[in-house]
Amino acid sequence: MEEAIEQIVSYFKHASQGLEEKKQILYLLGPVGGGKSSLAEKLKQLMERVPLYAIKGSPVFESPLGLFNPDEDADILKEEYGIPNRYLKYIMSPWAVKRLNEFGGDISKFRVVKLHPSRLNQIAIAKTEPGDENNQDISSLVGKVDIRQLEEFSQDDPDAYSFSGALCRANQGIMEFVEMFKAPVKVLHPLLTATQEGNYNSTEGLGAIPFEGVLLAHSNESEWQTFRNNKTNEAFIDRVNIVKVPYCVRVSEEVHIYEKLLEHSSLKDAPCAPDTLKMLAQFTTLSRIKEPENSAIYSKMKIYDGENLKDTDPNAKPLQEYRDMAGVDEGMNGLSTRFAFKILSKVFNFDPSEVAANPVHLLYVLEQQIEQQQFPDEVHD
Repeated sequence: MEEAIEQIVSYFKHASQGLEEKKQILYLLGPVGGGKSSLAEKLKQLMERVPLYAIKGSPVFESPLGLFNPDEDADILKEEYGIPNRYLKYIMSPWAVKRLNEFGGDISKFRVVKLHPSRLNQIAIAKTEPGDENNQDISSLVGKVDIRQLEEFSQDDPDAYSFSGALCRANQGIMEFVEMFKAPVKVLHPLLTATQEGNYNSTEGLGAIPFEGVLLAHSNESEWQTFRNNKTNEAFIDRVNIVKVPYCVRVSEEVHIYEKLLEHSSLKDAPCAPDTLKMLAQFTTLSRIKEPENSAIYSKMKIYDGENLKDTDPNAKPLQEYRDMAGVDEGMNGLSTRFAFKILSKVFNFDPSEVAANPVHLLYVLEQQIEQQQFPDEVHD
């Protein structure tokens, strides 16, 4: 997980410097139950800590810097306020253009407010999910016309438009697209210009709408492989910054995950025999790591967990050597944490007369579940 977090931090650092990452989608790729959603929720939680400045009343929370003309005002803003030219490349929204015309071109009549991003109120933080191909269109991203407003405004008037799409709500913030590649390709088209050009078109004849934020997507490896193998999707593939989120391969950390899951359930105070959680963690971890050459896989598991085997196993390799031999895909396969927690649930409730867990019941339940799940031969073995 440290490597995944390090890559995410690098992405944000490079994006803040105005490099290519700023124009790319942050894509978390990993197996089911690997922690992608938890990372996404944590990023949205961190986003709520830092306020942003937006034009008062703007339905897309646009930056006031979009009101300035880069050709005319760039030098003045840089000399007097130290604002680099690269922050002036964003356009005004159709709503701001209409207000500016009403103000007679006087930008001093606009007011700037300090907003705190909020997941509950969808301020600079939004989440969208793939829907049915027959009824999902780009309006889930870019908004649509508010039919109730057509009594007073024309169809191409900004005040008749509902800026309710995820891209609209997530401007200057973060937009999470769950299972992105399960969505119809036509729905993803607004993301192309939103990432590269910083704006996108509405469903009506309005001007382009600005977007200055983070696009966060995540899905499983099978969907990514299917999407990548389709040559017609090359434009999207080139705009994706992949961060692999593998399973945990450290026994002690896997135990902490189980303890956290139990903490949020009624099994919190149930008796648990010593090493029950550790035994399950060892079992799941061994299914995720690749078997090394000229060394025991059990020794590799202990080395990954930070143990020193210099005196007990002369064939044990250094940690980095194990990692180099395993390659970048280690931890992308194996038993999921969700499977392990279902095993724990059955173990704790194995005895009808007592809610408790012990290693004997764990081994029995594991054997039964492996037979019932009908895993592929390589996983079963």
